[in-house]
Amino acid sequence: MPRKVFVTGLGILSSIGKNLPETLDSILSSRSGIGKVRFLKTLYADEFPFAEVLLSNDQLFVMAGISPLEAYSRNALLGIIAAREAYEHARLNTLRPARLGLISATTVGGMDTCEIYYHDFLINDSRNNYIDVYDCADSTEKIADLLGVSDYVTTLSTACSSAANAILLGARMIRTGRLDRVIAGGTEALTGFHVSGFNALKILDKVPCRPFDANRNGITLGEGAAFLVLESEEYAKEGEREIFAELIGYGNSCEAFHQTASSPDGIGAFLAMEKALLMSGLRTSDIHYINAHGTGTDNNDLAEGIAIERLFGDHIPPVSSTKSFTGHMTSAAGSAEAILSILCMRHELLLPNLNFITPMPELRFSPVTSLTGGVRVETVMTNSFGFGGNDTSLLFRKVVL
Repeated sequence: MPRKVFVTGLGILSSIGKNLPETLDSILSSRSGIGKVRFLKTLYADEFPFAEVLLSNDQLFVMAGISPLEAYSRNALLGIIAAREAYEHARLNTLRPARLGLISATTVGGMDTCEIYYHDFLINDSRNNYIDVYDCADSTEKIADLLGVSDYVTTLSTACSSAANAILLGARMIRTGRLDRVIAGGTEALTGFHVSGFNALKILDKVPCRPFDANRNGITLGEGAAFLVLESEEYAKEGEREIFAELIGYGNSCEAFHQTASSPDGIGAFLAMEKALLMSGLRTSDIHYINAHGTGTDNNDLAEGIAIERLFGDHIPPVSSTKSFTGHMTSAAGSAEAILSILCMRHELLLPNLNFITPMPELRFSPVTSLTGGVRVETVMTNSFGFGGNDTSLLFRKVVL
């Protein structure tokens, strides 16, 4: 019989906080992290807003406890800080040995460092120690080395669904008895390459993103890292620790409709949500909140909205997109939004869809527009939909012991 999967640790670093307490404070204050870029060197600094982690690389080295003489990308430093917070939050260092895995997601890898030192590579060998950090797996290996994880280490890259798929894979490893504990999530740093790529697609908004608004005009790029500690029931109950949620359902689909766009009828999103719901054994009326993918693009929000209406019918729960807080953290979005969804349950909150003004005429529902407390939130669904139609939905349930 498949083993149950519980969440025992959370770690997050983004534009709205350097850790979990700061993140919660920003949520409770409805404070967005979107603004003018400070550290990223980009030609588009004055054209687009970003959701940047407000720490320089030097400050990140200090937080991570790493010498700045070492070859570490910004991507790896963000991941180390968030993964270590999750590890310590779950107090894994106080527990008996177990089969522990690390599944980390990223897409740009160490591109931020390679952009800086590219010309050095061409003319001399003074920066050759940075060549290896370009690889996506480099940040994963550095996190694993720091935390002493060796039983299972892998890197996932499925664009914007990467971190959600890391959580999904971690849960499957536990359910099937291959691992007892998994640190799963993602890390992504803003890069010039990153920005130029999305700008080439013409999907960056010149104002902070407006998910599910009739006048939405694109995404706001963000950065950061987020990791969850997943454990089987036997190991989660060890040490009298707090259990934050149970992962009761997940679903992945790959519609392959287009290289970057979702299918107009939202079939991939529908299938991912339907699979998660069927796995959980719940009804649509049992879901209390959806943390939507909600990028703010014309294509995604319409396709996702159609899929939600198709699946939930007359029982559409409150919906919002937290990308209006954190920006689109791309490969780290799924784990960051999973953590925000778990905070919703723990603190009985519905999170606002910031910047929303005008309802979409094509949809029957509109997102939550103000922070609402004292609300029964015992089950949450969080969506992450990636380029190529790789769509993933996760379903968490509140744990009351």
